Amino acid sequence: MAEFLTTNMGVNEMGNLTVSGVDMVALAKEYGTPLYVMDETMIRTVCRKFRDSISRYYQGNGLVCYASKAFSCKEIYRIMKSEGIGIDAVSIGELYTAFSVDFPAEHICFHGNNKTEEELRYAVEKNVGRIIVDNLTELENLDRIAGEMGKKPGVMFRIKPGIDAHTHDFIRTGQIDSKFGFALETGEAMAAVKEAVKLEHLKLKGLHCHIGSQIFDIDPFEAAAEVMLKFIAQIKAETGLEIKELNLGGGFGIKYTQTDKPSDYDCYMERVSEVVKRLAEKLDLPVPFIYIEPGRSIVGAAGLTLYTVGGIKHIPNVRTYVSIDGGMTDNPRYALYQSRYEMTIANKAAQEKTQTVTVAGKCCESGDLLGEGIPIQPVEVGDTLAVFATGAYNYSMSSNYNRVAKPAVVMIKDGASRVVVKRETLEDIVRNDL
Repeated sequence: MAEFLTTNMGVNEMGNLTVSGVDMVALAKEYGTPLYVMDETMIRTVCRKFRDSISRYYQGNGLVCYASKAFSCKEIYRIMKSEGIGIDAVSIGELYTAFSVDFPAEHICFHGNNKTEEELRYAVEKNVGRIIVDNLTELENLDRIAGEMGKKPGVMFRIKPGIDAHTHDFIRTGQIDSKFGFALETGEAMAAVKEAVKLEHLKLKGLHCHIGSQIFDIDPFEAAAEVMLKFIAQIKAETGLEIKELNLGGGFGIKYTQTDKPSDYDCYMERVSEVVKRLAEKLDLPVPFIYIEPGRSIVGAAGLTLYTVGGIKHIPNVRTYVSIDGGMTDNPRYALYQSRYEMTIANKAAQEKTQTVTVAGKCCESGDLLGEGIPIQPVEVGDTLAVFATGAYNYSMSSNYNRVAKPAVVMIKDGASRVVVKRETLEDIVRNDL
């Protein structure tokens, strides 16, 4: 019996992999490969779970902001808008894309450790809801820009709470040695707050923290919430400023393999909310308006990528290489983080996995692999390979390395499919060349 990571997957009477009833082999034939496939119903279901948890545990006093760096395109912003979800944007490109579909500015949090003058002016001009200030240089620049534009934007400070989230070094962000935010341990954060309260053109509305990504344990989130509430109390004691908003970031892990054991999101919300409410009462603070920023946890498991198998190389007593028509240009995560994925031959989904292979991409690069030691069904040239849980940080991290065109993105819903991002053409590859 085939085992899948999510309940929306199955096998039809032809033995083909299905997602929400849609045949993946047929989809590959219709749209070509490589192909990103996203399940809209699953995305919306997760959005509602997060949104409902804000109602349940914070009495609606909060906002879910989708961390759109995970997967950004016009259609995902339309979906978030229709679900009452805000967004976390990290560049002028993400802001521009969101505004191109009339996303409400007041529901946008704008992040980045080195926002340019152009980006800050754009955010202020567009009345972005919250600008998350990362450093003193940005604070000074933003105050100057706001003054020149006659505006007074609401800002948050990104704080490093000093929490070790026990994740990959490249995706840990809450410890003192991080390129993001103001450090608590050194006194930098309090000094920045005291500077901000003097400024005429900014309103310090809240604090933000983000301790990392792909975190399974709830304990670090609880610890971060406690640190942040205590800092809010310290700010009130030393400056008189009452911070009324707290952004706890994201980082909630998802299941990439059967051995992954992420915490239930509802359990996270319940436990962290208890810490927030208990500390607020103890420290004589109002319960702050809460922001959370799930990204991967909204779109990651809702996506998969389809490839066509090309060359197969058996190296006796070494390994078998299975080459596909995509690779690190559409999914660089194995090359970057050695991220593990589960895969299946979509046209043999009912069969037992009897081979162990290395899946290789088509780039002229030895490190272009999607996985090693991958259990798979007996594989042949022309098979359709499905790689699961690619909805986050695949399309958004794709590149044109080797002048490879980026794949299309197809959204499925109610048994139907539609293209939401067109496949790049050869003309697209040279469009900006002179």
